[in-house]
Amino acid sequence: MNDGYDAGHGGDGPYELVGYDEYGRPVYRHAQAAPGGQQQYDPYQQQGQQYQQHGRQYGQQGYGYDQYAPAEGGQTAQRPYDPYDPYGSGAGYDTGQQPPTPDHGSHGYPPAAPQQPYDPYGPAATSGPQPRVAEQTAHIPQQAGPREEQRAPAPADGDRDYRTEQFAFVEEPAADSEDVIDWMKFTENRTERREEARRRARTRVVALVVTLALVAAGGVGYLWYAGKLPGMSSSDDKTGSATAAGAQKRDVIAVHLHDTKGGGTSTALLVDNTTTKQGTAVLVPNALALTGDDGSTTTLAQSVDEQGPDATRTALDSSLGTDIEGTWRLDTPYLQILVDLVGNIEVDTDADVADPEAKDKGATPLVRKGEGQTLSGKMAVAYATYRGRGESADTQLQRFGQVMQGVLRKLSSDPQAATTTVQTLGLILDPPLTENDLGSFLAGLSDRAKGGDFRTTLLPVQQGGTLSAETSDSVVKDVLGGTAKSPDEDAAVSVSVRNATGEEDRTGKARVVLLNGGFTFLSGGTASGTEAASKVVYADAADKENAVEVAKTLGLPTDAVAQGKTTANARVSVVLGQDYEPAS
Repeated sequence: MNDGYDAGHGGDGPYELVGYDEYGRPVYRHAQAAPGGQQQYDPYQQQGQQYQQHGRQYGQQGYGYDQYAPAEGGQTAQRPYDPYDPYGSGAGYDTGQQPPTPDHGSHGYPPAAPQQPYDPYGPAATSGPQPRVAEQTAHIPQQAGPREEQRAPAPADGDRDYRTEQFAFVEEPAADSEDVIDWMKFTENRTERREEARRRARTRVVALVVTLALVAAGGVGYLWYAGKLPGMSSSDDKTGSATAAGAQKRDVIAVHLHDTKGGGTSTALLVDNTTTKQGTAVLVPNALALTGDDGSTTTLAQSVDEQGPDATRTALDSSLGTDIEGTWRLDTPYLQILVDLVGNIEVDTDADVADPEAKDKGATPLVRKGEGQTLSGKMAVAYATYRGRGESADTQLQRFGQVMQGVLRKLSSDPQAATTTVQTLGLILDPPLTENDLGSFLAGLSDRAKGGDFRTTLLPVQQGGTLSAETSDSVVKDVLGGTAKSPDEDAAVSVSVRNATGEEDRTGKARVVLLNGGFTFLSGGTASGTEAASKVVYADAADKENAVEVAKTLGLPTDAVAQGKTTANARVSVVLGQDYEPAS
């Protein structure tokens, strides 16, 4: 059997080397002659003859071929080229230039034919078309040595010139490289996760700080808008001047409660300060002294009953320096209806109030004393008009103020709804006050009362109905506008007279003189002691001439006139001393 790996088996013709298989073994076939008697060029044939001449050193090779065995004569056999060894290791072959074959002339061997340069695409045909080989063929790499003219003598060992293609590069094992890469990825991913966690934590902290700052700013802004910050209200600003208090915008309406069964009236000034967002109910005692249109002196109770709402409003404006926009007459039956319309009220009562209609004096009280008592319309009227035995009129007035504050807390804050409630009452209001004006005004005060910005205060009045400069300034200035209002150019100058002569009739005589002189008389009360010299004081420099005229009218020397502090409701204040001698 002819084996393609054994060129000498059978002896039935010449063989030629066609290549090597994947294991590095040579493959042979029958030699064929080239057409036209020209033999095909085979660079491996010459090498084969050379190998046979050297004792078959490179001749036939079977399966037991040892490519590392040394050749005869001590020369190392040239390694065949292995196209499947890319690294040129011990299992492969050096593809670089081979050293020149030594001359064997001394042994009678002919020199080997020069090898052709390596051509990766195989030798090119030089003599016509080549016949197709029917047997198994393989790619035959060309491995030829350099030409004779290109060969150079081998340098000595010390001067050997190494070239790049003579070095083999050893790669790191793939397994170790993959382990290192995996470890680097793990470390990188772990670091990235930590950095991402830190970044998220910082983002959350920044978002939390921004949220807290916005909430704090919003809260402060709301408190500022609502006027709830400390020092915002005029009552807390103890250093505020009268000019600052007077510059505030206030809406004032006078309410007169008429007791249709028991008789008597109760008066309160409802004030809505739109500048400070504060509501106040100023309770005015009936004993307050007022000056009528004719210059006569009267009390608040008498003015309400006898002179009517218009004259009373004008007198209050002159006495307190206010600007009352309207008067609301509220009879007790209407108060009862109003409380029932708003759905009862809650009041902290200070006394038990019996039912006025009860025949048995030992019957159960209509109103119980205690905190948070719920009052119906009938109960509210009984409590607002109740005055116990031995109690002052101011105590009953304060109960009326509690009822009014309870009504405002239950009334609607919507102007339209509040107006509807007023219209339901069927009141006949005194001009210029209208139902729409009263409804809108009460809705604003209701909003203040529900927000805790509404309070009730009592106007302090001395015995005799006069206002004390020391006790009334806090109410008149802070709540009602500071000082007395500026009158018109043609209006009479208001003069407050305080008697310090020790004789009571001096006040009446001074009043008659001032009224005849065209001034408005205001009673300043009686001093607790006496003074030797009289004083005429004016606050505004523009009233200096008026003060001098007052002194002349009263028969006082002009050197008694001085600039200083006056009462809140007068432009000129007079203190009658013992040197005052009224005209006979």
